[in-house]
Amino acid sequence: MARFLSGDRGALARAISWAENADDRFQAALSGVYERVGRAVRVGVTGPPGAGKSTLVNEVARLLREMERTVGILAVDPSSPFTGGALLGDRIRMEERTLDPGVFIRSMASRGSHGGIARASVDACDMMDAWGLDEILIETVGVGQAEYDVVAAADTVVVVLCPGAGDGIQAMKSGLLEVADVLVVNKSDVSGAARLALDLEESVHIRATTRKHDEEKWVPPVVSCSAGTASGVDAVIEGVESHRRFLADGRLEGARGAKRVEQVQRVVTERLAEGVWDARGWRTEVEVLLGSGDTPYDVASQVLGEILGGIPVAGAPGARKEAGCS
Repeated sequence: MARFLSGDRGALARAISWAENADDRFQAALSGVYERVGRAVRVGVTGPPGAGKSTLVNEVARLLREMERTVGILAVDPSSPFTGGALLGDRIRMEERTLDPGVFIRSMASRGSHGGIARASVDACDMMDAWGLDEILIETVGVGQAEYDVVAAADTVVVVLCPGAGDGIQAMKSGLLEVADVLVVNKSDVSGAARLALDLEESVHIRATTRKHDEEKWVPPVVSCSAGTASGVDAVIEGVESHRRFLADGRLEGARGAKRVEQVQRVVTERLAEGVWDARGWRTEVEVLLGSGDTPYDVASQVLGEILGGIPVAGAPGARKEAGCS
């Protein structure tokens, strides 16, 4: 990892490729630099397709560079139906930043992920962090209502919406307001932008006033900008900075710790699935059990009982009896 620690861009790109491909070398690489992880600020940018996420990320990166901060951009693109690789649409829109030595851009294929970011995105952010970047911007693929995985990778989540596309209603019904730390109404020079901002502010106010015993909860600001004309983008950065100051009061460490626990759970679940279905060939046995008339829940209890070595399984018939249910 000497090249990586010396700031070699090729070494960073290779480490991220290992993460994407679940290469055995990645775990050792991460272990070698993990003590350096945790210094960078991670900002997730999400929202519906066409809201202008890439343009906004491009402008935010430009302003951060003017502040003399180094920037990493992880742009998650839809997978190519032919090669499985990223289609690189976001990277094309950020062409200006590719020439800046203080910016590292990596496109990553979603590879079927329905949470807006690829499975290896957290690992990629860890490597960018350890490499020494100050700010990491994570742009999701933009699948609309299923963007919640970005929370696992980011300290601050920016939800970008635009007028004329029903985004306000979508945000309210899909739960995007639940994950937003900063709400951005992009294309503020378009008709309907002011109304969308007012609707979002009202929704945020209603949610804030209906909370019980939670006065210290963060209330996301609603910021209007026009990334295409570079207007108001500084207000977006100020919104992110405000949330960062809020987290600085002992909240950041707790939030990151909880996300690391969730990361461990995901890794364990993935490896169990690989071990059970691939290495041990459980799929064939499950098909046999289902063919004998057992319900999927009965079969799942048998599989879990085998894996856990007799430890009681929640939902199994025996567990229900012990709990006093008939």
